[in-house]
Amino acid sequence: MQVSITISGLTRLFGGDPAAVLDAARAADEAGIHQLVLPDHVVMGSRVDRYPFGRFPYGPEEPWIEPLTMLAAMAAVTRRVRLATGVLIAPLRPAVLLAKTAATLDVLSDGRLDLGVGTGWQREEFDAIEVPFTGRTARMEDTVRACQALWTHEPPVSFSSPTVSFEDLWCEPRPTQPGGIPVWFGGGANEATARRVAELGAGWMPIGLMPRDELARAIELLRSAFENVGRDPATLAVRAGIAAVTHDDRHLDLDRTLDPVPDLGVMGVTMVSLGLGRFLRDADGVEQFFAEVGAAFRGSA
Repeated sequence: MQVSITISGLTRLFGGDPAAVLDAARAADEAGIHQLVLPDHVVMGSRVDRYPFGRFPYGPEEPWIEPLTMLAAMAAVTRRVRLATGVLIAPLRPAVLLAKTAATLDVLSDGRLDLGVGTGWQREEFDAIEVPFTGRTARMEDTVRACQALWTHEPPVSFSSPTVSFEDLWCEPRPTQPGGIPVWFGGGANEATARRVAELGAGWMPIGLMPRDELARAIELLRSAFENVGRDPATLAVRAGIAAVTHDDRHLDLDRTLDPVPDLGVMGVTMVSLGLGRFLRDADGVEQFFAEVGAAFRGSA
């Protein structure tokens, strides 16, 4: 079992200072955390109440670092930890530009990038960039296919789909990782997500804190989808969040928080996800948090 930490809540934890995130990345790397994740919002509108997965945890004024830019900076100050997006709103970015940016970052990090993608939920972001909100799921899939073609096919590369097409292109450098950058998909526990992950993905990121029985059914659905396309279901990666458990003084009880981990591993979860902004009150506890979490997972890989 591995552990992933999502870095969010910049105002409360770091006073909104992006540079402080680099200190956190160094601490995570030294502690043996397996993966660091950055979320993505290009801009925010005022209607965070439209978030479809429960209560949105931040106001519209919360800063959101552009994740690929920040991950490049994090790559320069770390050596081992994998660097991920969760999720990058892929339909907001031109496919060829995303392919080039991600491949460059993979080279700079010596093959440590995991690209977690999703469709986004906020219409204002799409309107501001003058990209249609409708049809974003199909554009996300075509974008991933186009990126994978540029990463893995011998150039010159041609690609054709309903939303992305090009002919005879070189897109260098290509990723360091054999087979291209692993792509993880967000999404609900349904047939469409299972098909998408089986066809295009390395892993699945369940939305929110999914009930245990629903998570187990979804993993079986994904494994069946892998078998249907000739992939080994044992290679399916699943990153699932767990809830924080606190002491009476409202400080984190890490031991009780991690109690579900063995059962999740039996179920097929390969990586536990913890949200830094939801687990800590301020930056004073960040280094200790990484050290304690790293020690709890040491030896897991």
